[in-house]
Amino acid sequence: MIDALQYEFMRNALIAAVLVSIACGIVGTFVVIKKIVFISGGITHAAFGGIGLGYLLGINPVLAAIPFSLLSAIGIGLISKKTKISEDAAIGMLWAVGMALGIIFIGLTPGYAPDLFSYLFGSILTVAFSDIIIMIILDIIIIGTVLFLYKEFQAISFDEEFSEITGVPTRILYLLLLCLVALSIIVLIRVVGIILIIALLTIPATIARQFTDKLKQLMILSTLSAIVLTVVGLWLSYLFDLPSGAVIVLMLAVVFLISFVAKKYIILK
Repeated sequence: MIDALQYEFMRNALIAAVLVSIACGIVGTFVVIKKIVFISGGITHAAFGGIGLGYLLGINPVLAAIPFSLLSAIGIGLISKKTKISEDAAIGMLWAVGMALGIIFIGLTPGYAPDLFSYLFGSILTVAFSDIIIMIILDIIIIGTVLFLYKEFQAISFDEEFSEITGVPTRILYLLLLCLVALSIIVLIRVVGIILIIALLTIPATIARQFTDKLKQLMILSTLSAIVLTVVGLWLSYLFDLPSGAVIVLMLAVVFLISFVAKKYIILK
């Protein structure tokens, strides 16, 4: 791995692996606790509309996906809370509309989109320095928001109804949480792609939850496990010349299985 770091693309990939681990470790904890995995999937696929718009306008697709993801997150939250439309129906509609818009925008784009698959399936080895800057800014926003509203997020994560009774603005915080999920998705797109994002958002937090139920410890353990496993997955993908996103996800899944078996059959005994 050290020899590989002589190449700029590997150094960028390693930095990206750490940055995405921070985002998925913090926000993924809330996704798992709040059981909003399906909502996260809807926001993820709706972001494809922004990717397509970026190609059409000739700008960085990741930047174009940010407003699409945020609007999708707010849309899902508002539709599910303020209308009679069920949450899963709202997610399904925005999921399909976002993907359809992305396909149309790409179809309208002159020429061929050469790196489209990197947004669908991830390509951490092609992460550019400009992408890293975007990741750093989004990570700072995520960390700052969670630190500033930690007690409020903790309250709505474990008992939203009681929090509302005590005067906590649960709806606003819920929408803000979905927006954090949207920003995390943008951070993750270049690493594992739209198809595999949910795995990186949920598996590290699920691994961490095998060993603790305390929110702060969950976020720390989830982030650390994500960093270690993402870097190991990156190294294995480089070593065996395999798709990095898929190797990272499989690495996470294997460790989750090991942790589950260890807790159930070894630690408890």
